Amino acid sequence: MRRGAGGSGASMSVDLATVRKIASLARIATSDAEAQALLPELNNILGWIEQLGEVDTTGIEPLAAVIPNHLRLRADVVTDGGIRDAVLANAPQAEHGFFAVPKVIE
Repeated sequence: MRRGAGGSGASMSVDLATVRKIASLARIATSDAEAQALLPELNNILGWIEQLGEVDTTGIEPLAAVIPNHLRLRADVVTDGGIRDAVLANAPQAEHGFFAVPKVIE
């Protein structure tokens, strides 16, 4: 990856060697033609990222989500359940108030 001349405001771009390195790191097999086709696509993505960097975000608070999310939490109340027999009625096999499962380790 290289930066064009002009300092910090210069655009970033990738070359063919960088495209091949990215494909190798991602464990993606690419032919020379595919790598050549990915070159302008990756450079376009970097251009979009640079456009985002130009947006004035002064006075804007960071967000965790774009819509307001409010968790609706239920009260954390301890209950006795009291439905063990009803739950175990659905079990294929129950023993001593627990689900019975086949032994898997010899």
